[in-house]
Amino acid sequence: MLLPFYGQHIWHNRRTLPQDAQKCRPLRFEFVWFIWFIWFIWFVSFVWLSQTNRITQRNQIDQMEGIIMKGSDLLLRCLENEGVQWIFGVPGEETLDILNSLVDSQIRFIAARHEQGAAFMADVHGRLTGKAGVCLSTLGPGATNLLTGVADAYLDRAPLVAITGQASLDRMHKESHQFIDVLSMFRPVTKWNAEIFHPRTIAETVRKAFKVAQTEKPGSTHLELPEDVAAETVSDREVDGPLRVQAPSLPEPLTRQVNRAVEVLAQARRPILLVGNGVIRGQAHEAVRRFARQANVPVVHTFMSKGVVPDSDPLSLYTIGLQMRDYPAVVIEQSDAVVAVGYDFVEYAPCLWNPNRDKHIVHVDVSPAEVDAHYIVDVGVLGDIAISLDQIGEHLASFNLAWAEESRRRVQTAYEREWAQPLGWPLRPQHIVRDLRQALAPDDLVICDVGAHKLWMARMFPCEVPNTCIISNGFAAMGMALPGAVTAKLLFPTRRVVAVTGDGGFLMNVQELETAVRLHLPLVVLIWRDNGYGVIRWKQQMKFGRTSGVEFGNPDFVAMAQSFGALGYRIEGPSELGPVLNAALSCEKPAVIDCPVDYNENLRLSEQLKALGAK
Repeated sequence: MLLPFYGQHIWHNRRTLPQDAQKCRPLRFEFVWFIWFIWFIWFVSFVWLSQTNRITQRNQIDQMEGIIMKGSDLLLRCLENEGVQWIFGVPGEETLDILNSLVDSQIRFIAARHEQGAAFMADVHGRLTGKAGVCLSTLGPGATNLLTGVADAYLDRAPLVAITGQASLDRMHKESHQFIDVLSMFRPVTKWNAEIFHPRTIAETVRKAFKVAQTEKPGSTHLELPEDVAAETVSDREVDGPLRVQAPSLPEPLTRQVNRAVEVLAQARRPILLVGNGVIRGQAHEAVRRFARQANVPVVHTFMSKGVVPDSDPLSLYTIGLQMRDYPAVVIEQSDAVVAVGYDFVEYAPCLWNPNRDKHIVHVDVSPAEVDAHYIVDVGVLGDIAISLDQIGEHLASFNLAWAEESRRRVQTAYEREWAQPLGWPLRPQHIVRDLRQALAPDDLVICDVGAHKLWMARMFPCEVPNTCIISNGFAAMGMALPGAVTAKLLFPTRRVVAVTGDGGFLMNVQELETAVRLHLPLVVLIWRDNGYGVIRWKQQMKFGRTSGVEFGNPDFVAMAQSFGALGYRIEGPSELGPVLNAALSCEKPAVIDCPVDYNENLRLSEQLKALGAK
């Protein structure tokens, strides 16, 4: 540090030298600047070495202590490891750390306008992808709002992981603001749930939640994360990081069970395939088509398995599920053997299609058959559904095609009579179904709500591709169509998406229209308006001959849509729906269509089916 002053001293003395001596001034000048340069290099080197030493020491400390993170950071790392793209939820105080960690995560948070809407979004994600959708809420009222959508995923066999915040551990032992026993509340509607008491358990609990949710039969799981655990800082040396994602592989069926199935079916004369949602989950639709076509066996679908066999195929008998003797039910009555493939009792109870307990039943599924007096199986073939069907089909001779042809003719002729009814006003349900089908491509998506419209869509909306008409028929919760359509459009932005709903179901989660507008999702909501709870009105009229408590008024749906920033259309004549659907599907923003429906057709259908039962 004395070098600069020494240079100044030389320079001062230089000015006092005799003139002859000043001839050496250029040399002395260069010497001064050389001294300055040496000092500068020394100073920079000193600073650099000091900083390097500090960094080295810090790295050594970090290597000893590990990377410091919060519990919420580790949670997000584990969710990323599971391939999660979106978390659907509503923010809350007890999830502040999770939301803050999301800022630095690859996962996108989709802010819903109600926790039930968020749960339905995750529910439909599971239905469409086979991968667990994730929903998030805070404690107390946030968790109770989430519950209906979680229960829907549980009985609809949709993989879902629900995450709820909770009060800190130090106030769980006493009365506390918004604190209730959320774990006990969620237990009946989940396959498994747990509380995370320490960041050390996060990796294992997240991995287990996803594995359980996605393993057959899939469904919902639930994790509770107290706010202090989410905020707790830990080193990555103290906790496990994300665990390797693993899924159990499905076994091949036992040869002796395959042979027994062949023996049972070889004795049949009028066999039928009853196809359930397990076929779609197992991606076994091509195997079902091969089996049916090779063996000449007609196929009837449950509501949630529409499209496994294309409805244009001569072997398709559409769906069964109406709580009365419908046309496909007559075919099942006449059959002598039922091959139940991926069939689930929650959709349609065996007592409705096997009331006399006289059917020979071959159970083909991943899981053993549920116990039911009307479902005593001759043989159960357990394992990968596609492999099971292929192995049975290899040894099975084809049946007489006349049985399948006559079954198809009976069902198809009846439906064509319904479609051929003259146009009326308000529109008949079957005509709304027809116009919607004509407006959509085979792989476009329909998310159907619950109500009278669901029964018409399930019966008569033709599907060529599996998983293109999503219907809740396990828990059957109203209000899922619009939130589900949001998810469908996020997943498949190039496919057109329509939420089909009644006026009752639409208003249960209408707030998610703002979510669709905010996310710039050009989906269409088709409202079947009858100013009442149509399916309950129908059942009351059938049982009591009068109605009670089912009528209500409606807002101006067009004005409501516009107030959200969406487009609104009103159908005012019997020939308008088709053109309006085409216009709505072509626009680049959410659109709502208000379509009056004539549900007097419900009673007319009941009378027709009652007459069918008398034959």
